[in-house]
Amino acid sequence: MLNRTPRHEKIIQLIRESGFMPIDELARVLDVTPQTIRRDINQLCEENILRRYHGGASLGSSVENEDYFSRKNKLQSEKAHIADVIAAHIPDNASLFMSIGTTIEAVALALVKSHKNLSIITNNIHVASIVSSRSDYTVMITSGVVRAVDGGITGVATIDFINQFKVDYAVLGASSIEQDGSLLDFDYKEVSVMQAMMKNARIRYLAVDHSKFGRNALVRMGDITEFHALFTDEELSAALGKKLADHGVKWYLADKEDE
Repeated sequence: MLNRTPRHEKIIQLIRESGFMPIDELARVLDVTPQTIRRDINQLCEENILRRYHGGASLGSSVENEDYFSRKNKLQSEKAHIADVIAAHIPDNASLFMSIGTTIEAVALALVKSHKNLSIITNNIHVASIVSSRSDYTVMITSGVVRAVDGGITGVATIDFINQFKVDYAVLGASSIEQDGSLLDFDYKEVSVMQAMMKNARIRYLAVDHSKFGRNALVRMGDITEFHALFTDEELSAALGKKLADHGVKWYLADKEDE
């Protein structure tokens, strides 16, 4: 797990502002050695936040996400902790939308261990497979086109299906959270589905691990203030924490003390 430092955040900020930064220039601005900058960049590249090129780095791709199995195998413990906290905020006998994403799949695993009589509507075939193991659950999988890359279902038929319902909770993820609270993703069709889920849920929960903060993505999904609560695994920046407080959005930090 990458423990994001203030220097990491400054590197991301500088590269975001310029598009590309040479290693020597980053070392000069931050008053550290080029070797230190190379180590920092390597760490940030591991989480797809940056891409390294000869002599420098740019932001990670804004148009293409990591492949499904790479995402599924990353930060598994952190996602499980986030999932446990979310599950504690959902009662038995509730109805839910659950979206595409490996963190949402972790939430599904947490729910089947502890919750009774849930009604779940999902466009994620992996979530559907997990929750359908419970005979007391009602599980509905949306219409639409299945993406071969990750088992996500999107399209106009998906949105039409979702718009037939009004549920208690929407549990959603995002590919990127910018420091101003903007939520971004890579696929406009997936974003349209999540926006329909947000519109048709009484309570909206956002589940993201720390690697999503400051990441680059192309499609605007909405703003973090459109959710009732944020669940994550690391402390927020002061600016983002203030924005949530100003808009009455709660946020919860996954407890890692038992590791």
